[in-house]
Amino acid sequence: MKSVRVVAGSFRSSAAALLVLSLAGCAALGGKPAPLDTFELSAPSVDVRAHSRRQILIAQPSALKALDSQNIVIRPSDSSIQFLKGAQWADRLPLIVQARLAETFQRSGSFAGVGKPGEGLAIDYQIIVEVRSFEVRVDGGEHADVDLFVRILNDRNGEVRASKSFTASAPVSGSGNAAYVGALDSAFGQAAKDIVHWTDQTI
Repeated sequence: MKSVRVVAGSFRSSAAALLVLSLAGCAALGGKPAPLDTFELSAPSVDVRAHSRRQILIAQPSALKALDSQNIVIRPSDSSIQFLKGAQWADRLPLIVQARLAETFQRSGSFAGVGKPGEGLAIDYQIIVEVRSFEVRVDGGEHADVDLFVRILNDRNGEVRASKSFTASAPVSGSGNAAYVGALDSAFGQAAKDIVHWTDQTI
């Protein structure tokens, strides 16, 4: 049976539209488990006036096991985590962060080249990302928290040019899985824009 790809207009966040993929459309038949809501992140637009001749590579981000998967993390307290029921990311979260961060850099138009490993660019700098937090907090007001620690690595000599932690938060507006992911998408979008601006100013 064919997969159904639906743009969920009613699930749009204020920052960006979320793509909802309904997988295995007939899985609910014959007593099988209902299909999971499958979500993506969006790449924000960035207004950057400076233009660099530098070419950069967005390396695959690292993350602890709980975040290095398709599970969407919910944190009810500082000492415990859960996963959003009935929902998943479209791919492992670090791969989605890598793809959308690369797209954000590309959309800025501020760099001579932006790529990922294997794309054959002559790289000047690598953007190394560690996903430290990517979760929805539900203890005392529901909100999404994103924390991305970024290093700019000189690809010519292996030296770290600069490093910085980028944090962003966004409230959950509404209810249901799409509302949780919408908040995460908004928080990621803000962090991604901040990373592009900082990189542009640093190199």
